[in-house]
Amino acid sequence: MGIEPDPLTSAVKAEARRLGFELMGVTTPEPPPHLQAYEQWLDAGRHASMGYLADEAARARRADPRLILPECQSILVLGIRYFAPNATLHPTPLASLLEGEHEKARGRVAAYAWGDDYHLVLPPRVYALVSFIEHRVGHPVANRCYTDTGPLLERDLAQRAGLGWIGKNTCLISPKHGSYFLLAEILLGLRLDPDPPFLSDQCGTCTRCIQACPTDCILPDRTLEAGRCISYLTIENKGEIPPELRPLSGDWLFGCDICQMVCPWNLRFASPSGDPAFAPRERLPLPVLVNEVTLTQEEFSRKFKDSPVKRAKRGGYLRNTATALGNRGSEGDLPALAKAAQDTEPLVREHAAWAIGEIRSRQRN
Repeated sequence: MGIEPDPLTSAVKAEARRLGFELMGVTTPEPPPHLQAYEQWLDAGRHASMGYLADEAARARRADPRLILPECQSILVLGIRYFAPNATLHPTPLASLLEGEHEKARGRVAAYAWGDDYHLVLPPRVYALVSFIEHRVGHPVANRCYTDTGPLLERDLAQRAGLGWIGKNTCLISPKHGSYFLLAEILLGLRLDPDPPFLSDQCGTCTRCIQACPTDCILPDRTLEAGRCISYLTIENKGEIPPELRPLSGDWLFGCDICQMVCPWNLRFASPSGDPAFAPRERLPLPVLVNEVTLTQEEFSRKFKDSPVKRAKRGGYLRNTATALGNRGSEGDLPALAKAAQDTEPLVREHAAWAIGEIRSRQRN
């Protein structure tokens, strides 16, 4: 006879599913299995300007989750799906077609950022799950909750909780759901039955993600050279995009999905739909570049209210838009770029001037 499942663990997982988390698993607060690889990655300086990752206190907490919550007995790892970029995008409004916007160069936004910010969407659900647990056991439970906000190696913990394996592109991949999902964690001063870790590497000999990456940022040891990653360059990076990488960043305005879009596990098995909170906002997946490059601060704040894109800030977003216009724009975009080249932010002016030069160079050729 098999071991009977723990009723509390089963009830918690059922409630998590009701709250919209399609993936869930439990692990222990032991040191993460790939901690040494992470430390070596930091020591090699591959985290670029993200110095907060190398902070000693943060490193210590990633090595031992009990430094975050001394009472921790279990870590509940949760995953929630967002819409796949391979799926049909939000329909272009008829008004846009009448305005001729379908003929204008468009940029791309990473699919997880098409809807509301997961930092706003996930915490209420996570806290609701904690309340459920406390109500179920009849007393308060020590806890800490994170949604990509705390010093945890969350993909490592997710693999050990049985959610999937870490692919060659560094994404966590579920054999049933692909990799288009966001993670959250609850550290609990309570014992739940741990799930068996996901031990098999199902990438096999496939190297599509490595071959597809425009900037060659994916390394053979399943880590990234962050300073070359388009997601880093368009979000975390607060300075200029290196000139040699600008042509390689294509039309990406915020993040990048390329290494996931070519993954067979996403192409064959991932559902195109996600949680309704992450449904595409009107015009957001494929913004018209010439309309974006001259956004004022007020327009930017209004357009991206409660959106992850706000993280790039106006200067970073317009920097990215100017770069995309340099790669995809035409003569008709030069007036907007000329205006951007007079922007109050030096970062915008520099990349707008570069874009003008790129478009004029194509005209000459």
